[in-house]
Amino acid sequence: MGKKVLLAGESWMMYTTHVKGFDAFYTSKYETGEKWLKAALEEGGYEVEFLPNHLATDQFPFTMEELKQYDCVILSDIGANTLLLPNPTFDTSKKMPNRCNLIRDYVKEGGGLVMVGGYLTFSGVDAKGKWHDTAVQEVLPVEVLTVDDRMEHCEGVKPVTIAEHEALAGIPTEWPDVLGYNKTIAKPEACVAATVEGDPFIAFGSYGKGHSAVITTDCAPHWAPPEFCEWEYYNKLWQQIVGWTVQK
Repeated sequence: MGKKVLLAGESWMMYTTHVKGFDAFYTSKYETGEKWLKAALEEGGYEVEFLPNHLATDQFPFTMEELKQYDCVILSDIGANTLLLPNPTFDTSKKMPNRCNLIRDYVKEGGGLVMVGGYLTFSGVDAKGKWHDTAVQEVLPVEVLTVDDRMEHCEGVKPVTIAEHEALAGIPTEWPDVLGYNKTIAKPEACVAATVEGDPFIAFGSYGKGHSAVITTDCAPHWAPPEFCEWEYYNKLWQQIVGWTVQK
C-alpha cells in the first residue's frame, strides 16, 4: 500500500451580488483547487485524502491516533482558525484538543508536514492565516510573518535553485514563472533549496523524528499559472517533496 497523505484546505465558497440597474440577484459557487496536487501525488503511488476547508473545521483529526493514520499532512490555503475554532468550541464554549499543538507533536514523533503557499497559509491576506502564533510554527523551516505576507507579481517571477537537495533531484534549475508567493524568513536550521525574489521558495527542516517542507507559492492558480501546473516536472516535484518528508 502507498503512503497516505491528508491534504487539508484548497476550497472556497463564493456568494456574488449581481446588480443590473434597479434589480439585483445573487449567485453562489463552491470551488476547489486540489486537483493538480492530488493527481501528482496519486501518480506517484500516494493515497490522498482531501479535506476541504468547510469540513476540516470538525473533521481534521483531534487525536494523535487518528493523525498517525497519515504519513504526511499537507496544509494548503487553510487558516489556523479553521483548526483552532471547531464548532463545539465556537458555538458552545466546549473545550477541544488544540490541533495545531497536535500537528507539532505529530511531526516530532515522525510525521511529515508540508505547508503550501496561499491566501490563508503562512500569514496570508490581511495576516488572517495566523500560523505564526501557533505551535505549527515550531516545526516549519521558515519564520511566518505577523503582517500580510503576500508578494503579488502579476508580471511573473522565476524561482531560482540555490542548493542541492534530494527532493529536487532531477528537477531542472530553469523554473516556470509564478505570479505570487508568501514572504517568509528562513530559520537557521533550514535548508533553503530554492528562492524567489531572494525569499525562501522551497525549504526543508527536521524536527524531532519528523521532517517538514514549505513551498511558498500555491499548488494551483492564480499564483501557480497554467505554465507551472502543467510543467512536465510538476508531478515529480511534489512527489519528491512529500517523499522527503515521509522518510524515517
